Amino acid sequence: MRSRIHLILIIAILMIIGHSISASDPHMVLKQEKHIEVSMRMIGHQVLLSAGDSTSVVLPVERNGIQYKIRFGSEFGFDPEHVTPRIDSVMRATGISENYIVEFVSCGSGEVVHSYEIGQDNDILACQGRAQATSCYELWITLLDQESSDVHFAAEQVQNKSEEAKMDSGLLFILVALIVIFIGLVIFLRNRKSSVSEHSDIVRLGEFKFNKKSMELQFKDDKVELTGKEADLLDLLSTSANITVERDDILRKVWGDEGDYVGRTLDVFVSRLRKKLELDANVRIVNIRGVGYKLILGS
Repeated sequence: MRSRIHLILIIAILMIIGHSISASDPHMVLKQEKHIEVSMRMIGHQVLLSAGDSTSVVLPVERNGIQYKIRFGSEFGFDPEHVTPRIDSVMRATGISENYIVEFVSCGSGEVVHSYEIGQDNDILACQGRAQATSCYELWITLLDQESSDVHFAAEQVQNKSEEAKMDSGLLFILVALIVIFIGLVIFLRNRKSSVSEHSDIVRLGEFKFNKKSMELQFKDDKVELTGKEADLLDLLSTSANITVERDDILRKVWGDEGDYVGRTLDVFVSRLRKKLELDANVRIVNIRGVGYKLILGS
């Protein structure tokens, strides 16, 4: 039974680990989406290079639907005539989109200070000759191609599936945890019941431990075996410790209807018990003349 329970616990733990790994698999992220993010960082570096800055960093790219936000680690100024060709060059080289909108946004005010649109049919370029002073800018690039939109839709689908997988993993974890708790509770109650049952068979008589089930007396590290009748007799006397048990009651409960000779041998069994109990002077069986026997516990 215990081996089966251990097997169930091992299977449950393996299910949690396996499901957690599958829910967080990094290969679920679309390769093309990663390609777009890398391309955006390349554009950010080209913008800084056009401003003569080759040391500042491009911060992690943020995506919102089909729009990408490129942030920078330092302030810079830019000339649209110089920066536009660099952005368009990366867009063409990476092939991520042929229709897009480029916007330079002021970090403080959120105002668009420069923007233009590139499309297959026509290009819209504004303020090409107006250089922008050094300040904090963010670069927003919106991809208008239907193909790119499909990529984003697929990426969102993957993200949604990942969220669902994580939710399923959480529910599975809760379910398995409840099963483990239930099994643990069953094991605990079984062990407790077994322990209680074992202790209920043991009666302390002074320094002795009397185990009726195994028919033995234990005194410290020494064990003394009892016969069936000796165990029954001692059990009857111990349940009425320090109380006289009448002779007729002893004969009826221990021997039943086994003939008249029992009365003559009762004293023999009492004598045997006395010898086995003499290791503890505080445990004695005394004869109450004309009445019966009494097991005395204590001095």
